[in-house]
This record gives sequence, C-alpha cells and structure tokens, in this order.
Amino acid sequence: MQLRRGDVLDGAMAILDEYGLGDLTMRKLATSLGVQPGALYWHFPNKQTLLGAMADRILDGVDAPPAATDWDGALTELAHRLRAALLAHRDGAELVASSYASRLTTSRARDAFVVAAQRAGLSRAHAELAGYALLHYVLGHTVDEQSRAQLAELGALTRAPVAPDVATETPPTSDDDLLDGDPAVRFDFGLTLFVDGIRRRLNASATS
Repeated sequence: MQLRRGDVLDGAMAILDEYGLGDLTMRKLATSLGVQPGALYWHFPNKQTLLGAMADRILDGVDAPPAATDWDGALTELAHRLRAALLAHRDGAELVASSYASRLTTSRARDAFVVAAQRAGLSRAHAELAGYALLHYVLGHTVDEQSRAQLAELGALTRAPVAPDVATETPPTSDDDLLDGDPAVRFDFGLTLFVDGIRRRLNASATS
C-alpha cells in the first residue's frame, strides 16, 4: 500500500500520544509504519516540518468563531479552547510552542485572539501584542501543567532531603505544595487578570 502524507501524520500523532515528544523520531516512526526512514521524506523534508503539521492538527478548529458575543467572553472562550486542544495530546503544549517559535505552524489561534481584542476596542498594534501575550500565557501554563502531570504520574513530585547525608524522619512522599493546586483554577485566575488588564486599559483610554 502506498504511504500517504496522512498516514505519516497519523503515525506520528500515535507515537506522541503513547510515548511523548522525546520518543518521536523519524526512525521510530518509519518502523511503526513498516517503511524505511527515507520514505517519510517524500512527505516531510525534515522532522521540523512534520512537527509543524502535527501542531496544525492539534490546533485544528481552535480559531472557530466563539459563541460569546462580548469581547471578554470571546477571549476567555478561545483561551479555554486552546488549552483543551493542547491537553488533548501528550506534550501537546511543548510541541505547539516549539512549532510557533520556529514559525512552522498556523497563526490562526493567535489571530483569533487579535480579532477578539480588536472587538474590545484595542488598536490593531495593541491587539497584536495582546494576542501574542495571551498565546504565550496559554502555552506556558499548559507546558507547565503537562510537565507536572507527567512528574506526578512517575511519582517524581517528592521533596528531596536537604543533602544526601541528612536523615529524614519520614520517607519522601508527594507534596501538595509542589502541585500548586488545581491547574484549572490557576489558569482561570491568570486569564481573569489578563482580561481585567485589557478592561482597565480601555477604561483609562476612555477617561483620558
């Protein structure tokens, strides 16, 4: 059967979800598809372009028009939609963040933020900056969230002794303060601060 571009992308997403970004290599992908590594390069000239296509798939639909009619509701809805898309795949936030940095993925998610910020009344220039700021907030928060979840799964969120020769009264156990509470609560709080900041800027501009 002829290997199609979609087959390569499906195989890469399967490896990502099962093993994580660190284990996604072109050789492992080729083996899983039953082909030689060279066959992959007919569809993706290098791993970076493959990762960009994977990021595009993860982000598919996140820029759909929000149901909210007010600008703050639209920004909040879009931010939650982006976070959910990233969390739907293991290491999704890390993959998308790296693809954004290399400019190998779509900018539609950020563009949707820009449109909502312009609806609020921000100038185009400030809406662009707000779009980048919100994009980076969602990506950064979700990278941290997924990293902590994986560490917790491995039992690695423990408080280590001060030094190897310092005795501890109890064996190391998971520490709640390392988890920093519910990530959804932390995300919502930061998002509220962001929206409040835009509203304050708009109010200041209206009274000046």
